[in-house]
Amino acid sequence: MARDYYEILGISRDADKEEIKRAYRRLARKYHPDVNKESGAEERFKEINRAYEVLSEPEMRTRYDRFGEAGVASGVGAGFQDFSDIGGFADIFESFFSGFGGGAGQATRRRSGPARGDDLRLDLKLDFREAVFGGEKEIRIPHLENCNICSGSGAKPGTSSQSCSTCSGTGQVRRATRTPFGSFTQVSACPTCNGEGQVIEQKCEACGGAGRKQETKKLKITIPAGVDNGTRLRVSREGDAGAKGGPPGDLYVYLFIEEDAEFHREGINILSEIKISYLQAILGCRLEVNTVDGAVELTIPKGTQPDTVLTLENHGVPRLGNPVSRGDHLITVHIDIPTHITPEERELLEKLAKIKGDRTGKGGLEGFLGGLFRG
Repeated sequence: MARDYYEILGISRDADKEEIKRAYRRLARKYHPDVNKESGAEERFKEINRAYEVLSEPEMRTRYDRFGEAGVASGVGAGFQDFSDIGGFADIFESFFSGFGGGAGQATRRRSGPARGDDLRLDLKLDFREAVFGGEKEIRIPHLENCNICSGSGAKPGTSSQSCSTCSGTGQVRRATRTPFGSFTQVSACPTCNGEGQVIEQKCEACGGAGRKQETKKLKITIPAGVDNGTRLRVSREGDAGAKGGPPGDLYVYLFIEEDAEFHREGINILSEIKISYLQAILGCRLEVNTVDGAVELTIPKGTQPDTVLTLENHGVPRLGNPVSRGDHLITVHIDIPTHITPEERELLEKLAKIKGDRTGKGGLEGFLGGLFRG
C-alpha cells in the first residue's frame, strides 16, 4: 500500500504551503541521488518528489484529501519535480557546495496558456441482466467545472490578468551571487506569479481565482449489450475542466458485473443447471426453464443421462458490437434419484426389475436405478 503523502514529508494534514515547501527542500537536499549514494535514496527522492507535487498544488491537494492517491493518479507526473518553484537545483547544490562553478541550470517556465483537463475514472457495478442487454444508466461524478462567473479565467468579471511586474511577464527571476570562486547565477520561477508570467489582481469571488470549482454532475450513459467485467467506456469531455479555460479531459467508466444466483457466464454463453426426476430422465418430458429472456420450453430426451448438457440456441449473451449475434444457453441436467420411496413405488419398481431380469438384492433399488442409467 502506498504511503501517505503527508507522512512522506513529515508534516501534519493542516500544514500550510510554506511548511510543505520547507519540508520538501529539507528532504530533497538529503536524498537527492547526486548527493546521497546510499541504496534506496533515489526511490526515496522520487517518493518525496511525488508527495510535494501533489500537496503543493491546492486543487491536487483537495482531490488527494477527498479521494486519496486514486484522485490524483492522472495528474501526477512520473519523473522528477522541476525545482524552479522552490529555488531550483542551484539553490539545493548551493547549500552543499557554496556555489562552486559559474552558471546554473535554466528554470523551466510554466505554461501560462489553456491546458487540457485531467481524465477521470469511475468504477460502475452492473447486475447480470444489465450487462447482457445494456441500456441507459444514470451516474454521478465529482469533477472540476469551469467557473460560470469568470468563464475559467479566475479574474473578477470586467477585469483580466496583468503582466507580472516582478518578472516582466517572463515567469523567471535571476539572482547573481559573488563568491570567492567566481560569480554564481541562479534562475528560478518568479515567486510572485509562480512562473506564469501573469497575475490576477482582482480574483473572481466565486472560485477564488482558480477558474474552476468542484461540482457533482449527473450523467446518463449508454451501456452496450454484451459488456463484461473490465469493459471500459469512454465518455468524451466529461473529465476535469482544463486550466485557464482549456478543454476538459475524458471520463473512463470501468464496468464490473455482479454474480447472479441462477446464471453463470462463460464468454457469450450462459450456463445454468436443472434437476429432474429419474422417471422424467427415463421417459423424457418437456418443461419450462428460466433464461435471461424469460421462461422457455426445454425438451428432455428419453434416456437422458446424469450431467447431460442441453443447448438452447441464441439465448446467451449478445456479442459486443454486434447484438444481433448471440451465444447459447447451456443447461446441465442433474437427475434426482430418491433415497426413500413409498411401498406402492417399490412394488412397481420390483416388477420392472423382474421384467428386465435385474438383481435387486445387493445394492437395493438404488443399485437397480443406477444400472438403468448406465444401460
